[in-house]
Amino acid sequence: MIDFATQRYALTALASAALFGVSTPLAKLLVGQVPPQLLAGLLYLGSGTGLLVLWLVSRAGKARRETLPTRQEIGGWGWLAGAVVSGGVLAPVLLLWGVIAMAASGASLLLNAEAVLTILVAALLFGEHVSGRVWAAAAVMLAGASTLLYEPGTTVPVSLRALAVVGACFFWALDNNFTRNISSGDPVLIAMVKGLIAGTVNCALAMAAGASLPSPGMLSGSLALGAASYGASLVLYIVALRHLGSARTGAHFATSPFIGAVVAIALLGESTGTAFIASFALMLAATWLLVTEKHLHQHTHERLDHSHPHLNDEHHQHAHAAGEETGPHTHAHAHEPLTHSHPHLPDLRHRHRH
Repeated sequence: MIDFATQRYALTALASAALFGVSTPLAKLLVGQVPPQLLAGLLYLGSGTGLLVLWLVSRAGKARRETLPTRQEIGGWGWLAGAVVSGGVLAPVLLLWGVIAMAASGASLLLNAEAVLTILVAALLFGEHVSGRVWAAAAVMLAGASTLLYEPGTTVPVSLRALAVVGACFFWALDNNFTRNISSGDPVLIAMVKGLIAGTVNCALAMAAGASLPSPGMLSGSLALGAASYGASLVLYIVALRHLGSARTGAHFATSPFIGAVVAIALLGESTGTAFIASFALMLAATWLLVTEKHLHQHTHERLDHSHPHLNDEHHQHAHAAGEETGPHTHAHAHEPLTHSHPHLPDLRHRHRH
C-alpha cells in the first residue's frame, strides 16, 4: 500500500518529469530550424524570463518572505552558484560537444546515466540515505529507458565524445544535489536565476560560433516551450527535492524519456512496438517500488534555525506572534531537538545518520 501522506510529493516529481519529457518531441519541431546550442539557450531563457514575470507579479501582489536560505543555514548563494555553473553551463556545453559526432541513439543511452549518478552523488558525497529499494527502482528505471531508446546495432564507443556526455550527466547530478541544499528557498527564484544565466551563456556561445536568431515565430515558440517544459518543470523538481531528497526525485525524473515517447506517439504519429510496451511495464514497476517504500525508525532532530513554507505539525511546534497565521505560512523559526519515530523520507528535516 502507498503511504500518501509520506509519498504525495512523488506526484510533484512525476509532474516535473512529464513537463520535461514533453520538451523532447516538441523540440524536434524546432531543432531543424534552430541550431542545437542556440535552441538550448533559448529554452533556458524562456524558462528564466517566464519565471521572472511570475516572480515579479507575485512580489507585486504581496510581500514575499520566502527567500533563498541564509549562508548560515545551508550555503545559500554558494550552492546556487554551484548549481548554475555545473548544470546550466558546463553540462550543456559538454553534452553538445559530445553529441556532435555520436549517433543520437548512443547519446540517448548514455544520458540515462544521470539518474544513477544523481543517486551515487547523493549517497557518497552528500550522505543521503538510499535504501536497497531505491537502488532497485533506479536499476529498473535505467533498464526501462534503455529499452525504449535502444536500437539494434547501437554502440556507445569509448571516446572523448562519449566521456563528455557522461561528464554532462555527472555535472547534472551535482546540480541536482546542490539544488537540493537550497530547496527550502523560493523555487521560482532559484529556477529563474538558473534559467537566465544558463540561457545567456548558451546563447552567447552559439552566437559567437556563428548562429543567428531564428524567425520571430520560431523564437517565440522556443521561449514558450522553455517556460513550460524547463521553467515549470524545474520549479516542481525543486519542490520535490525539498520533500523527497535527491535520490528519489532523480529516480522519479527518469520517467521523462518514456513520457516524451508517449507524446511523440500522439503528436508525431510515431509507432509503438514491443520495446515501448516493455519500457512501459518497467517504468510502472520502478515507480511502484519507489512510492511503496516505507522507512520508519527512531531518529533525533538536532536544533535547526531556518525559514521555509510549513504547517504547525509535529515538527513545527514553535510559538507565533499574536495574529500570525497558523495555516500554510513562511517565516524564520527554530526547531528544538526532538527524538521520535514515524514514517519519513530524506526531506529537509530528515538528514540524520543511519
